[in-house]
Amino acid sequence: MTIRGFWKDRILTLNLLLFAVITIEIFLMIYPVGLFIKIYIPVVIFGVYLVAVTIEYYNKKRFYQKVFFLLKELEEKYLITELIKSPHFVEEKLLKEILEQTNKAMLEKVNQYKYITEDYKEYIELWIHEIKLPLAASKLTIENNKNKATKSIDEELDKVENYIEQALYYARSNTVEKDYYIKQIRLEEVVNECIKKNKNVFIQEKIKIELENLKVFVNTDSKWLSFILNQLLQNSIKYRKLDGNSTIKIYARQEKEKVILSIKDNGMGIKQSEIKSVFNKGFTGTNGRTLNKKSTGIGLYLCQKLCHKLGIAIEINSIQGEETEVRLIFPKGSYLTIDKNEP
Repeated sequence: MTIRGFWKDRILTLNLLLFAVITIEIFLMIYPVGLFIKIYIPVVIFGVYLVAVTIEYYNKKRFYQKVFFLLKELEEKYLITELIKSPHFVEEKLLKEILEQTNKAMLEKVNQYKYITEDYKEYIELWIHEIKLPLAASKLTIENNKNKATKSIDEELDKVENYIEQALYYARSNTVEKDYYIKQIRLEEVVNECIKKNKNVFIQEKIKIELENLKVFVNTDSKWLSFILNQLLQNSIKYRKLDGNSTIKIYARQEKEKVILSIKDNGMGIKQSEIKSVFNKGFTGTNGRTLNKKSTGIGLYLCQKLCHKLGIAIEINSIQGEETEVRLIFPKGSYLTIDKNEP
C-alpha cells in the first residue's frame, strides 16, 4: 500500500471536504466573525481530517504488510485466513469474511474433484486386476500348446502385461505414501527378479546381461523399485541396436553417503539436446518418433515421479549412437522420508 495510492482513493472525499469548508467560509462572510475564526475553522477541519486519515493509513498499511508477509512465508497459501487475527476495522473484517467464503467454496470444489478422481482410480485398479485373469488364462493355454504362433502371441501378451502394469502404477503414483513398505533390501534380488521377468526377450533378441557388485543393501520399497527397474530395462530393450550385439550392464557402487545403481546399455543413445526433456510427461524424442512409433513418453516420467516419492535421485547420461546410462541414487540411512508433494 503506497501513500499515493491511498490518497488517490480519497480524492472524492477530499474534494467534498474542501467544498464543505468553502461553503462554511462563504456563510461566515455574512456574519461579523473575526479573521482568526475564519482561519481557525478550516485549519481544524483539515487538521483533524489529516490526522484521522494518517492513523487509518498506518493501521491498514501495518495490517496488509503483515498479511503479505504471512502469505509469502506460508506454503499452503489458502490457510492465510487461519493466521489473520481478530479484525480491528471494517475492511479487515470484510476481507477475512470474503477469504473464508472463497476458501470454503474452493475446498468444496476440490473435494468434489478429489472424489471423482478417487472413484476413477478405483475403477482403473479394479479393471486392471480383472483383465489380468484372462491374460493369465491365455498364458496358461499358450504354455500347454507351444508352437511358433503361440510363442509370438505370448510375446505380445508380455507387452500387454507391461502396459497394464504401467497403467496401474501410474494410477497409484500420487498415493505412494499409502502403499509402500520401506525396508532394507539387497539390490541383487530385485535386479534378478526383473531380469527373470524379461528373460524371454533377452533370449530372443540375444541381449547380453552383465551384473556386477549387486550384493549391496539399500532402504526402499522393493515392489516400487522393481517397477522402476523394469521400466528402465524395457527402454534399453526398446532402443537397442539392431545388429544383434546388444549389452545391458547393471552394477552398483557404494559411496560415503549413498549407493548408486547404474543401468547402462550400448543402444541407440539420446541426443544431448533432448536429455533434459526425457523425464517430461509425453516426451518421446527423436528415437520415439522415428524409430519406435509406439513410444508413449510415460515410462521415464513415471520413473522420475516414483523415485521422487521414494527419496531416490535419478540421473541419465547418454551419447547418441553409443550408450545410455541411468543412475538411481539411494541415500544411506535407516529410513527414508516419503515426500507427499509433486516433483
